[in-house]
Amino acid sequence: MTQVDAVGTVGPGRFDRGGVDKFDRRRAELADAALATLGELGYARTSLREIAQKTAFSHGVLHYYFRDKIELITFCVRRYKAICVTRYDEVIVSATTASGLADAFADLLATTMRDDFAMHRLWYDLRSQSTFDQALRLTVAELDAQLEAMIWRVVQRYATLRGGRIVVSPLIAYATLDGLFENCLVRHIGGDRTAAEELRTGAIWQVDKLVRGD
Repeated sequence: MTQVDAVGTVGPGRFDRGGVDKFDRRRAELADAALATLGELGYARTSLREIAQKTAFSHGVLHYYFRDKIELITFCVRRYKAICVTRYDEVIVSATTASGLADAFADLLATTMRDDFAMHRLWYDLRSQSTFDQALRLTVAELDAQLEAMIWRVVQRYATLRGGRIVVSPLIAYATLDGLFENCLVRHIGGDRTAAEELRTGAIWQVDKLVRGD
């Protein structure tokens, strides 16, 4: 028996190389099954035992694959955000006009807010908790950096297609769009049926304002 050394990595001894892929696939399966509970209860109110009670997996199985709830939650969020980044990169690559890019980007933001609101709620919960829990800070900082870079790629491509120049830093571009997303997410969870459309139209407006035509 060996242990997981850090989030997303496997220590020597538990599996040989041929078993690592199987181990990772099992972790992914468990994480996907836990997402509903994590999104419903949030970071502070969730334990591995609570997740076990709401899924088909025992507490012992969860604890075997994840050291604690921090490792499970950060694994879930990292896994989802990696998929998100890929989706937005596909939008960037396929865009041929500035307006087309802005529309596709805004549509994707609104869609993921509606369809994956539990995952996004968990992400913002995790970010808030990181201000109190040092064990979360490195993961949150890394994910914020990835998301900032993704937004910057969108803005850079928009500026290229429009033939303009970006007038803000990557941090400001990210903070501007992230703030809009979080605000609309909170309203959407509260039952505001206009939140998704306001996110879509607001994102189009914000991306355009980040770029100045030459």
